[in-house]
Amino acid sequence: MITRMRLAAALCGLLVTLTGLTGGLSVAPAWADDGAPEPAAAKEAPKVELVLDVSGSMRTRDIDGQSRMAAAKQAFNEVLDAVPPEVRLGIRTLGADYPGKDRKEGCKDTRQLYPVGPLDRTEAKTAIATLAPTGWTPIGPALLGAAEDLEGGDATRRIVLITDGEDTCAPLDPCEVAREIAAKGIHLTIDTLGLVPDAKTRAQLVCIAEATGGTYTSVQHSDELSERVSQLVDRAAKPTVTPVATEGAGRCAQAPVLQPGLYTDREEFGQHRFYRVELLPGQELRASVSVGADRAVNRDYGVLLRASTLAGREIVRGEAAGDGRTDVISTGLRYPKAETGDIGSDSDVKPAPETVCLRVSNSFSPAGSVKTTPGLPVELSIALVDGPDEAGDTAFFGLGRGWWFLGALVLAGFLAGILWGWLSRWRVAVWRTN
Repeated sequence: MITRMRLAAALCGLLVTLTGLTGGLSVAPAWADDGAPEPAAAKEAPKVELVLDVSGSMRTRDIDGQSRMAAAKQAFNEVLDAVPPEVRLGIRTLGADYPGKDRKEGCKDTRQLYPVGPLDRTEAKTAIATLAPTGWTPIGPALLGAAEDLEGGDATRRIVLITDGEDTCAPLDPCEVAREIAAKGIHLTIDTLGLVPDAKTRAQLVCIAEATGGTYTSVQHSDELSERVSQLVDRAAKPTVTPVATEGAGRCAQAPVLQPGLYTDREEFGQHRFYRVELLPGQELRASVSVGADRAVNRDYGVLLRASTLAGREIVRGEAAGDGRTDVISTGLRYPKAETGDIGSDSDVKPAPETVCLRVSNSFSPAGSVKTTPGLPVELSIALVDGPDEAGDTAFFGLGRGWWFLGALVLAGFLAGILWGWLSRWRVAVWRTN
């Protein structure tokens, strides 16, 4: 009986202690947004170009009893009515003018129907109304033309491609075109929408979208088309953090020094890329990296983000592994630098920063006959925040740095349980005596 009472008392004491000690903690994920850089306001109005397939197959009547072209026109009219005033919108067509059978001429059939700029709804709707299904499906040339239409400036840029079939102008593979656009580092996103797509069309449109970080949507009904296009246009209008293109080095000594922000790069299969961050005493470095598989890769891969000193001594690392179920793999790390001793308030001597080397490594391997260039897309996030200095921060206790804090909690709970059991036994003894 006494043994059971002691065990129960010990468990109660452990729970009480854990509740009491963690009650005052502000437990937050390691990647909480506190201290992260504020999203930068767009310097220019966002730009969007809608690229519409007007090839002969758009005559097919399989969307709510009407032709694919009619459904697209209806969706465009609804989208044009809802375009936010700050968005600069343009429209480009493919397969709208050449009805012949000359493949060379058909693959040139793309033009800008409405220029990217302030929207005149009446003019844009009139231009859309004149379209009729005509020719080929030169998706690759249309994407190249749309990228040129959106060139210049640092505004948010997005292409929305609406088509019902795969490209008919190979060997100019539109997926390779999208990868080339992404490799330029111009931060242009391509979203794709397939109208009643077959398996080949779906695979091609997915590849185009993934190459630039965009999305793919399969459309079966006209209301789905208008709703999705409106969502994508609205997304371009929202303020976002624009990644900065950078280029890592093969050694830390030659690596670029990164400030807090979001960066993009390309990394070859199995390559190491180095970047540097200057960390002041009292600051905490929070870094994360994502590597995307924008082409077919073999199963079982991983990514490693390693922080080290200039001399090569490892400080901390983050790593993750995948098995082919996702196209993006991410990991991160945290490194707080302790405050230095007091050097005097009147001193002009500033504390020297510590150079932290960040190494990004991947263990992807390409599937057979897959191009290895350009490299895989890498997105690196850097944040410098104030280091923990209060008991309210979980990292102050070391929960994010090791297991000793958990051991201390267990020991404290055990001791509290023994004390509680002794007090309970003493009270029972006193009660029996009296």
